[in-house]
Amino acid sequence: MFLLPKEYIFPPVTLAQRDGILAVGGDLHPERMLLAYRNGIFPWYNEGEPIIWYAPPKRMVLKPEEVYISKSMSKILKENIFTFTFNQYFETVIHNCQNIFRSGQNGTWITEDYKKSLLKLHQMGYAQSVEVWKDDQLVGGLYGINLRKVFSGESMFSTIPNASKAGFIYLCHKLQSENYDLLDCQVYNEHLASLGAYEIPRKNFMKFLKSEL
Repeated sequence: MFLLPKEYIFPPVTLAQRDGILAVGGDLHPERMLLAYRNGIFPWYNEGEPIIWYAPPKRMVLKPEEVYISKSMSKILKENIFTFTFNQYFETVIHNCQNIFRSGQNGTWITEDYKKSLLKLHQMGYAQSVEVWKDDQLVGGLYGINLRKVFSGESMFSTIPNASKAGFIYLCHKLQSENYDLLDCQVYNEHLASLGAYEIPRKNFMKFLKSEL
C-alpha cells in the first residue's frame, strides 16, 4: 500500500490492491482531489481513519443515454410530482447526504474535512449538485465532480420514495443534452444497477477517462 507524500502525486492505479485500495494518507486539498478524480481515484474512509484512496478493479458506469426508466418511474415523471434545480443548494445537499439515515451503515464517510474540500471544489466550479423538490420541499438530491465530459457521482439522498431515482434520471438527461459521455458511479450497488448502471474493468475505464480529459 502506497503512503502518500506531501507532494500531489499518486501511484499508477494498476498497483491497487484487490479490494481497490491504492494509497493512504495525504490530504484533501482541492488540487490533490482533482488529480485523483482525473486519474480514476477517489477517497473513501470513515471519520477517525486515515484518508484511503481507491481505484477499484471494476468501475460502475453509465452512458447518460442508457439510463433505465421503468414504467412506474416514467409515470411519476410525467405527472411532474418532482421539480429539479441544478447546483443551487450544493451545501444543503451535502449536509443531507452526510446526515441521512442509511440502513446497515453506522456514521458517515462524508467527514468534515471532506465536506470542506467539496465546498472549495464547488466554489471552483467542479463539485456540483442536483436538487429534487416536492411541494417546495427538498426531498432528494445528489452531488458529484464534473470533469468536462465525465461526471463522477459521489452520493445521493432521499427523504421520500423515488426522489433519488428522479434526481439521477434528471442528471442523466442533463448530461446527455450537454453531450457528456459518461456518468461514473464508482462502485456497484443495486440502486444504481436498477437504473441501468453496469461494471466495466478498470483498464477500460482508464482508457476512456484518459481519452476524454
